[in-house]
Amino acid sequence: MTFFRLDASIRHEGSVSREVADTVQRAWVERHPHDTVVRRDLTAPLLSPEVWLQAATAGFVPEEDRTPEQRAARTLASLLADELLSADAAVISAPLYNYGVPQHLKNYIDLLLTDQRFMATPLAGTPVTLVVARGGGYGPGTPREGWDHATPYLVRIFGEFFGADLTVVSAELTHADVNPAMAELRGAAAASRAEALELAQLTGRAHADQVAAKRAEKQLEGVA
Repeated sequence: MTFFRLDASIRHEGSVSREVADTVQRAWVERHPHDTVVRRDLTAPLLSPEVWLQAATAGFVPEEDRTPEQRAARTLASLLADELLSADAAVISAPLYNYGVPQHLKNYIDLLLTDQRFMATPLAGTPVTLVVARGGGYGPGTPREGWDHATPYLVRIFGEFFGADLTVVSAELTHADVNPAMAELRGAAAASRAEALELAQLTGRAHADQVAAKRAEKQLEGVA
């Protein structure tokens, strides 16, 4: 079996989204130590917005008339699609940047959508953990309530449009430890992080068990 992990944080040290994704991955590996883990870090190297432009415009011209740049972009889009489609389970790790989706994650999604396979719930039944880390507080009654424009979009894309069996794990107030103005929120931030890590572990194990059960069921069907 294959576990796919996608990271979008520009931080490698001190990233809460990566820490939570680490926990999901570790829980999966504990259940399936000999299975394959495929990782895609969208910041290394950073996907160029030009790639999406070339991949998108390639769809409007015949194959034989495409430029070398268009062909290369389509090849990359197909590779990215193959990575996700071949996964038995996945974790998508996304920080909230400027109240929205990181531009390189949006670029990744746009590239996937140039592949026709991603136009018809390609992840139907695939367990996917969506990890979201938010620097501030965006819950009901907070000054920034409704300002998180990333999570609803990602849930709609991965859960509804791609059809994944989606679980959202979120941590808030992640800037409290580095922003003196948020010092009084550090206790709440620690609690949110702890809850996210606990849910991440439970979700990673649950998805691992879910996939193992499906595989066992298919093996029994083959015998029958």
